[in-house]
Order: sequence, then structure tokens, then C-alpha cells
Amino acid sequence: MWVDHTSTQERTLLASAATWLLPFTSSGEGDSGFHAPSINEFFPEAIFFADTIFEVNRIVLIRFVMLALLLVFFWLGTRRMKIVPTRGQSIVEMALDFVRVNVAEDLLGKKDGRRFLPILTAMFFLILVYNITGIIPFLNIAASSTVGLPLTLAIVSYVTFIYAGIKKSPKNFFKNSLFPAGVPWPVYIIVTPIELISTFVIRPVTLTLRLLMNMVVGHLLLVLFFSATQFFFFNADGFLKLFGVGSLAFGFVFSIFEILVAVLQAYVFTLLTAVYIQLALAEEH
Repeated sequence: MWVDHTSTQERTLLASAATWLLPFTSSGEGDSGFHAPSINEFFPEAIFFADTIFEVNRIVLIRFVMLALLLVFFWLGTRRMKIVPTRGQSIVEMALDFVRVNVAEDLLGKKDGRRFLPILTAMFFLILVYNITGIIPFLNIAASSTVGLPLTLAIVSYVTFIYAGIKKSPKNFFKNSLFPAGVPWPVYIIVTPIELISTFVIRPVTLTLRLLMNMVVGHLLLVLFFSATQFFFFNADGFLKLFGVGSLAFGFVFSIFEILVAVLQAYVFTLLTAVYIQLALAEEH
């Protein structure tokens, strides 16, 4: 599993984001103050193997647990496949067909869709279960909310579409990617650097940041609303307690919204990976 060794730059980036999102909150003094969500929640203390490359903290432990549950889910649903499927087999088949029909075959066709279906399916369900932990009680943080996991998956996507392009056209993949056909030679001075950056730099960066920041912002907002609810209900005086009803309502609405975001981000990440593979397999390559 992935281990996040947090850099100073990452802490600074997330701290700046939290400061921008929460400009009017106060950390509070003592037990009666309002405790705003802290950026340190994304960097929990080590539980096992502290200060080693195998360090396991709360977020990494959640990843282990959710991965185990995901494997058990698919194992139970596929261990005794029948022509007339059971209820569990039907659920697993519907889940797998969603990725096969709506992502792999829709974009890549049946032949190439089946080639890349395993990696696209694994990517979708891994991101989905890691995103959804942000609204599961007692877990309460997305396992994809630190940079290690999104970056690793972005690298997998990056390597996959480059492999697909080289496999399809070993001699011309990089040439056609950097020097598109039909462009006058003098224009390549402008076009080639743009293609280099957009294809081989921006793609993995945007995949990483899109997934990471959606999960980070979602967690901060949920903690903000529910912390405010606790403060208004138990610490505020008089009519101020009524604000707790509003913050609780917003917290509930954003919890539902986070479920949508969790599914959507898994779908978008997988879909973009399929799109990149499709572009790499295009005839001009």
C-alpha cells in the first residue's frame, strides 16, 4: 500500500487552501471554543513502523481495510458463478458492466476495451471505495485525501497510455504526439512545446490535483459544518443555538453531495484514463 512521506511543500499548499476556505474560523481556546478543521488531520501520527518506509498511519490503515473489503466483495460475488446469477453475483456483474460498457467499450471499442478493462475496473473501484470513506462513520476521512494515492494512480494512468501508444506504433508515437500532422513546419516551434507540456506533464498533474483537492476540500467542509453544529448546540448561548440547525442541515446536504463527488471523481479519473488511451491508439499514431 502507499505510504505518504509528507513534504514541506505539500503541508504549505494544503495549509494555504484551508486558510482560504476557512477565513473566519477560530481554533478556539479551551474546551468551549469552536475548533475549526485542522490541516493536521491529513497528516496523522504513525500507528505502526514509525519513521520507516513502511509507516502506517490512520489513513494508510483505512486503505488496507477498504482494499480488503473490496477484495472480499468481489471474491464473494464471483466465487460460484452461475448461468442464472444469484443476487450477489448480479450486483457484482452490474458493477463490472458499468465500467465495461460506459468507459472501456464505449471509448475504446470491444477489442481494446477488453484489453484495458482490468486496469480501468481496478482504478474505478479503488478510487471509489477510498473516496467514500470520507462519509463513513468512525473513518470520516477519504483515503485518497493525501497526495500519495492520487499521484500513484496518475502515474499508473500515465504509464498505461504511453504503453498503449508505443505498443500501437513504436516508431511514431512520440513523433506524432509532439509533431501533429498537417501543421506547417515553422509552427512546430510553438506547437511542439505545447504538446509536450499538455500531453506528458499536465495530464498526470491534473489527474493528481483534481482527485486530491476534491477530497481535501470535501473533508474540510464536512468537518467545518459538523464542528459548527456541535459548537452551536452545546456551547453557544440563547438564540445562537438555532444556528446549529442550519449547520446540521448543511452538513447533511454536503454529506449527500460528497457521495456524489466520490462516485463522480472515480468515474472522471477512469474516464480520462480511457480517453488518454484512446488518443494514444488513434490511427495517426
